[in-house]
Amino acid sequence: MNDTRYRVLAILTCIGMFLVLIAGALVTNTDSGRGCGTDWPLCNGKFVPAYTVESLIEYSHRVISGGVGLLVLATFIATLMLYRNDKEPIYYSAGAGLFTVLQALLGAAAVVWPTTPAVLALHFGISILAFMFTLLLVIWSYRKKHGTLADKPSRALPQAVFWFSLLILAYTYFVIYLGAYIRHTESSGGCVGWPLCNGELVPNLEGATFYVFMHRVGAAVLLLVIGALMLYVNRVCTDRGMRRSMTATFVLVCCQVLSGALLTVTLRNEDWFVFTSILHNMIVSGLFGILSDFMIRAWKWREGRLQA
Repeated sequence: MNDTRYRVLAILTCIGMFLVLIAGALVTNTDSGRGCGTDWPLCNGKFVPAYTVESLIEYSHRVISGGVGLLVLATFIATLMLYRNDKEPIYYSAGAGLFTVLQALLGAAAVVWPTTPAVLALHFGISILAFMFTLLLVIWSYRKKHGTLADKPSRALPQAVFWFSLLILAYTYFVIYLGAYIRHTESSGGCVGWPLCNGELVPNLEGATFYVFMHRVGAAVLLLVIGALMLYVNRVCTDRGMRRSMTATFVLVCCQVLSGALLTVTLRNEDWFVFTSILHNMIVSGLFGILSDFMIRAWKWREGRLQA
């Protein structure tokens, strides 16, 4: 295997993990999690289950996840063969493998044993991390192709850029988890209308309304802090790639907020709601991956480390 074939393998793995995210969202949004009963890895006791919409969706998710698991394993082995002296791709491929296994185990446990919405929401959070590592590996492979891995900015980044981006990344994960928790508790209808919630700026915070309103507030804060970081990076960073990455992150968080509004608008249309829910998940997956790459570069190029 050469660099080109490795890059193709990494891209296929990343696309596959993205499909796992979409398939998982489809399972959740169509309430197909019990489409195969409590059997795993079989579906209702069969290797090829009888056709129902729920069993087809759930079993397709399992098949896709299994195929992507093999791709992740192949990518990890290829990374060790080609780049055993490069820590970065090994970390990324190992991270993808670790969270793919955790995702599969948690998914199996959720099928076999009844579990809580908090645990089910964590399943999506783990999937996001698995996708993030595959995306980081693709980005690394393209930087290697273009010979930019060793490129450094003319001036080190302030430590604040790294710490600010790290805190925002952790906060983003919390907002993502809260959104997944809302979906698994079927609380999406807690706020009707947008940007007001049930016609009020601050609604009566009880039950489902509390969770949905907190998620909206969390998303608004995320928009503001990412916007602030973008302005700060444009002022202190000399590297155009870093500035473009932060701008892309800001554009994605704007799209995420708008897709959340679209999600609210389609609440009463089941077919459209499934589509808008998947769109919401797709955007936030890209947002989290790009922000992770920015944070890693901010760590590499921070003051003190760059001069060392």
